[in-house]
Amino acid sequence: MVKITLRIEGMACGMCESHINDTVRRQFAVKKVSSSHSRGLTEIIGEEPLDQGALIRAINETGYRVLSVKTEPYEKKGFSLFHRKGQ
Repeated sequence: MVKITLRIEGMACGMCESHINDTVRRQFAVKKVSSSHSRGLTEIIGEEPLDQGALIRAINETGYRVLSVKTEPYEKKGFSLFHRKGQ
């Protein structure tokens, strides 16, 4: 399994988070996706790495802008986006 972390510009509220999450779920086979507008981050958990070009295009087409993509092996410890202190 892999964790993909996206830094996204343009999210301003919970509806923006939902818009990103729904876009990812509709277009890619993922286990879990969660976004934080206050941090400007989206985390995706999936079985396999996603096509980064397609992922960036899908999100950019919704009106947001992907600033960076980081893919790393996922170790099941819980979904980390909202459990980090001080980041």
